[in-house]
Amino acid sequence: MTFYADNIATMAKLKESQSGNWDAINPESVARMRAQNRFKTGLDIAKYTAAVMRADMAAYDADSSAYTQSLGCWHGFIGQQKLISIKKHFGTTDRKYLYLSGWMVAALRSEFGPLPDQSMHEKTSVAGLIGELYTFLRQADARELGDLFRELDVAEGAAKQAIQDKIDNHQTHVVPIIADIDAGFGNAEATYLMAKQMIEAGACCIQIENQVSDEKQCGHQDGKVTVPHADFLAKINAVRYAFLELGVDDGVIVARTDSLGAGLTKQIAVTQEPGDLGDQYNAFLDVEEIAPEEMQNGDVVINRAGKLVRPKRLPSNLFRFKPGTGEARCILDSITSLQNGADMIWIETEKPHIGQIGGMMDEIRKVVPNAKLVYNNSPSFNWTLNFRQQVFDALSEAGTDVSAYDRSDLMNAVYDSTELASTADEKIRTFQADAAREAGIFHHLITLPTYHTAALSTDNLAKEYFGEQGMLGYVAGVQRKEIRQGIACVKHQNMAGSDIGDDHKEYFAGEAALKASGKDNTMNQF
Repeated sequence: MTFYADNIATMAKLKESQSGNWDAINPESVARMRAQNRFKTGLDIAKYTAAVMRADMAAYDADSSAYTQSLGCWHGFIGQQKLISIKKHFGTTDRKYLYLSGWMVAALRSEFGPLPDQSMHEKTSVAGLIGELYTFLRQADARELGDLFRELDVAEGAAKQAIQDKIDNHQTHVVPIIADIDAGFGNAEATYLMAKQMIEAGACCIQIENQVSDEKQCGHQDGKVTVPHADFLAKINAVRYAFLELGVDDGVIVARTDSLGAGLTKQIAVTQEPGDLGDQYNAFLDVEEIAPEEMQNGDVVINRAGKLVRPKRLPSNLFRFKPGTGEARCILDSITSLQNGADMIWIETEKPHIGQIGGMMDEIRKVVPNAKLVYNNSPSFNWTLNFRQQVFDALSEAGTDVSAYDRSDLMNAVYDSTELASTADEKIRTFQADAAREAGIFHHLITLPTYHTAALSTDNLAKEYFGEQGMLGYVAGVQRKEIRQGIACVKHQNMAGSDIGDDHKEYFAGEAALKASGKDNTMNQF
């Protein structure tokens, strides 16, 4: 018997045990509803997706071409449509995740209105979005299975068995979410409480960064302030305890270091002896050696190898790191995190350069051989300019004449048809595969792509619809493309659950059900 048939048989026995009181209940309808509601709680989802992600990590260790990808989504509908599209185009959701960006939560989901990425949005909004995303993904399962059940009702012979096989082997739209907890929104206890809420909503993977929570900045802006390793490790422990308390024993933690672009620290680390972790952190401070008589009122000084040194303190009461130490600090951050509970690392860079990323990963892997990186293919990078400049520099170093190009103006459209631009585009196309192979990147994500696609598509529609094209701007620019590309939500009533509701009405009321999907439903035009 099949999984679906097993459920029908189980429900038939249960119905029979009720001595006729459940005669109106159809076991097959119950089996369908159960199949359409595979995941009952967020913890069910977290446990399932954690296992998926762990299997993907093992597969990547064996073969770097098996890297994973995600796009950041700011609404459940966006995440749902992404997964529906993936299944349509590739037939599977394998190695495709969702990313939940704190940036987009701040910019789009706060009751305060649009906010910068500085941890000012409500803590609960993150778990709320996780729950929303999974609600929409579960509805995508219900919708797809509902369509199969309706096909099953009218199919015969071999066609019926083929549909039955699709039902029994249905692949869920529910995939892992890598969820951004920023810098923990407070102390380690606050981090633990927020992590619990995120896991209960379905998160199997939490990403946390080493900035101070009350001075948190976007990773691609200036003014970033990091914390000593001991403080960060306490928050990693807090997240792990949250996973373990809730029974998600294989939950995944991504430790993100913003040290490459962070030139400041709020605290001088506690150190007990030379060479310990606190001492290593303090060794990166920009200091000046002083004699005791040179000390001034309120000075903070450190005893380093028997000498007094004074860290350079800014009017903001922050301390500055020595210039040029960013990569070394990233390497130490990453090794320390991986040795103390993190499963993967995230190094926030200022440009997408495989040589730079790979160089740091080579040093990290000398200590942690299976270190894996989650990498932000950020919209904050000008990808076109960066890669054209990289190709320009490589050609110049090889002795090729590049006098026809202005390096500072390579974004200019006049270069679009040149060999340099073509080479750069090919490097952009293969960046993820190349970086997975050469720089230890297990997961490639784009943090806020759907923020940009929403703005771009709205701009195109507004320009046409409110201009001379009028209604043709919508029909030619949107609806006709939806129909011809097979976009599921062109039948928007179906996507919103109308057909699922009709199924339920029929289960509940039989022939008396007042259904919406009759001959006068205009969705029949599609």
